[in-house]
Amino acid sequence: MPSTRMLTRTRMVTPGTIMPIAMRTIMVTTTVKAMIMITGMTMITIIMMSIASTPIIITTTPMLMTTNEPDPAALRGGMAEDEAAALYRLMTWLSPSFPVGAFAYSSGIEWAVEAGDITDAATLRDWLATMLTDGSGFCDAVFLAQSYRAASEPGHAGLKEIAELAAAFVPSRERQLETTTQGRAFIEIARAAWNSPGLDPMVAGCDGPIVYPVAVGIVSAAHGVRLAPSLHAFLHAVLSNWISAGARLIPLGQTDSQRVLADLEPAVAATAARANAAALDDLGSATFRADLASLRHETQYTRLFRS
Repeated sequence: MPSTRMLTRTRMVTPGTIMPIAMRTIMVTTTVKAMIMITGMTMITIIMMSIASTPIIITTTPMLMTTNEPDPAALRGGMAEDEAAALYRLMTWLSPSFPVGAFAYSSGIEWAVEAGDITDAATLRDWLATMLTDGSGFCDAVFLAQSYRAASEPGHAGLKEIAELAAAFVPSRERQLETTTQGRAFIEIARAAWNSPGLDPMVAGCDGPIVYPVAVGIVSAAHGVRLAPSLHAFLHAVLSNWISAGARLIPLGQTDSQRVLADLEPAVAATAARANAAALDDLGSATFRADLASLRHETQYTRLFRS
């Protein structure tokens, strides 16, 4: 009975030629006569083959060889190199361990706890939700977005006016100290560790005190970090610091603190989206009690925080 095997490169061989069979297939026509003898439990198969005297056509196909070298993009989880660098820097700049001194400030939460406005996780969550969506959280995010865009323009047009307005848009002396101190530290440390040739002209363009959200905006622009993730990371960092202050003052356990952070996740996303689409004319605050807290904290008898 005929048997077939398969190949690609054609050449002529004569019967009896020995061909290597690794990595190729062969088409051969043979006449096979088999006689099977069975003895007890043993089966002996004798195969007798007669091969025709005509030449045999053999074709061979080279195998495609592949390497196991890893794809650099796959190693980064599918991110491009610049995206991976931007994510790394955002996670560092807006981490609680980044030394801008945020742990020393409570944004008036210390007075709110003493006054009885914040007593547990639920009241802390409500207070912070209002600050985030209708107070300093939203306003600071708008200043970040506007300064980012101005810093990205040729000549940094309008950056000085935005920086001046942001510095004037704080309700108390302590809040002014808080945001300018953090802004100055943010720029100095980012410049020392991740300097960018475009950062110095942006800082010079502000021509005065640089508040924290403006500092984040211009540093992100100098490094080409996209605005949307910068806004989201900034609001997450600010909210995390507020929760940390509340947890120490109420006091609050770690699990309850994380629950507050989880509950406010939609508010962070919504506020970042609003700020990204907002203009300077959309700035405004309705958190009178929080502004009063930052004023009253200046004369509070016992204090753990600087604001």
